[in-house]
Amino acid sequence: MAALKAAGYTHCFFVAGGNVMHLLESASKHFICVPVVHEVTAAIAAEYFNEANELNSRAFALVTAGPGFTNLVTGIAGSWLDSRQLLVIGGQAKTSNLAKGLVRQLGHQEIDGKAIAMPITKLAATIEKPWSYKEIMDAVSESWKNRPGPVFIEVCLDTSASETSFSLDFDRNNDFQLREISPTKLSDKEDFLTLLKSSLRPLILLGGGVHREDARKFLNMVERYRLPVACTWTGADRVGLDYPFYSGRPNSYGMRWANIFQQQADLLIAVGTSLGFQQTGFNVENYMPIGNIVHVDIDENELLKQYPKERLPINMDSGVFLEQLVPLLDKHLNLSEDWLDLLSEIKSLIPMIEECQIGKDDFVSPHEVMVEVAKFLEERDCVVAASSGGTFTATMQILSTRKKQTLIGNKGLASMGYGLAGAIGCSFARPDARTVLFEGDGGFAQNLQDLGTVVANNLNLKIFITCNNGYASIRTSQKNYFGGNYLGCDSNTGLRLPAWDFIAQAFNIPVMEIKGQSWQNGLVEKALVEEGPIIFLIKSDPQQIYMPKISSRLDDNGQMTSAPLHDMTPSLSNDLAKRVFKYIEPPLT
Repeated sequence: MAALKAAGYTHCFFVAGGNVMHLLESASKHFICVPVVHEVTAAIAAEYFNEANELNSRAFALVTAGPGFTNLVTGIAGSWLDSRQLLVIGGQAKTSNLAKGLVRQLGHQEIDGKAIAMPITKLAATIEKPWSYKEIMDAVSESWKNRPGPVFIEVCLDTSASETSFSLDFDRNNDFQLREISPTKLSDKEDFLTLLKSSLRPLILLGGGVHREDARKFLNMVERYRLPVACTWTGADRVGLDYPFYSGRPNSYGMRWANIFQQQADLLIAVGTSLGFQQTGFNVENYMPIGNIVHVDIDENELLKQYPKERLPINMDSGVFLEQLVPLLDKHLNLSEDWLDLLSEIKSLIPMIEECQIGKDDFVSPHEVMVEVAKFLEERDCVVAASSGGTFTATMQILSTRKKQTLIGNKGLASMGYGLAGAIGCSFARPDARTVLFEGDGGFAQNLQDLGTVVANNLNLKIFITCNNGYASIRTSQKNYFGGNYLGCDSNTGLRLPAWDFIAQAFNIPVMEIKGQSWQNGLVEKALVEEGPIIFLIKSDPQQIYMPKISSRLDDNGQMTSAPLHDMTPSLSNDLAKRVFKYIEPPLT
């Protein structure tokens, strides 16, 4: 624990247990220790703390053996897929009671955590005898070096109780290095320079692999070039509305206008993104139909994937790449005025909220709420998007961010129940700021027990729950693909969710219902400013369909094929499509 403190850890999210009792006792001497109700909250809160903190402090999760570990595997998987720093310390049975694969179990609550964690961690280890400081640092620093990811270390009970001599002598410059210096010189890559020089319609796409501070420095330096810059959903806050040439968040769920603009670029420079199917759409053959792709990633394996189409790979740290790119823009950028005009025109013609996103009758759409909430966000506010379902989609489609505001979700795993745990981590990372959570009622129900953690610590957390009686995205899929044969998606099909006002009352949290013209009386804005937690219930239409999105259709051979990224459902009118598609053939209804 002293070694972890020296490595910059300040917070420990934990659930106590017998096999971890000595570790917890030691942790209490060094860290702010935050008890949570469920172990998965410990892992997710630590992940989001590390994402949101601004002081280079770190948090880790501490749980006991057996169920303590298995309960948080989802959190490890989420940080693995989104390439985020996470350290999980787990308990383990005594060294003399390890089954070693000979039988299923010997020790109390013994299960082979290392074997379970290995496929979804950068490093998984079992400590059966005391480690030196160097061994500890070599292990835990794997979490943040190069491409970040989770590290899991389980400690045998007798080892954690043993006496040992320990030295904290170390080389700080080596131990705290966040990234290795790339030997690559971008100015020497003739193939890249050729693409850059010949491009009239370039677009930069920043992913979650780009550090926020690196993105801010880059934007400050390239604004004078009027360079269009977009971001992925995982990197959703790397560029925002206050950048004059902001080009949105292209994705298979949109923003629609961002998709249309991106697909007409003649050069896409994708930095710190894996360019997975959510980013490209499943119709990868028509991703960037007339443009070249430069793919920059620190993980060489991401550059060796078959999809998307043939591209120029650059194996390089994203921050180093962006730093080296700026002087090359000064020499070689040849940006067309027509490209900037098209960006302005598309933004003006494609509305922020489309008709399909507006609430009907007495219901209010979460999209409408997010537009209003964005008006009240302050500079250092942290917004957490539910990581699955309609509310997550709405947040990433609509919510606008500005400089130093943080927007975090977990896109790779897209697990329900992530939102509250992540918001708890953000609240501890920024105790002097405000955290805003958008979550659907189905997802919130999966981890609602940790409202107790919110109340126990009086977190300044504003929780918006979209109340649409179940799983909106599943309901939409069953309507579109199976003719409305609904199963397990709402109260009519066996899924029963709580009365949220009673849940709020049980935890003694103020609650406010948002419906109709709630915004006009100023009460929502006032509640957002007040310190402490509050729950807002968004009365949303259970039948609302979360669009626009890329849809699949039957082709002439009767096979399901996915539309290209720029052809979203519902379709644009033919007149509008002809205006916003200047360089590629417009999809017509």
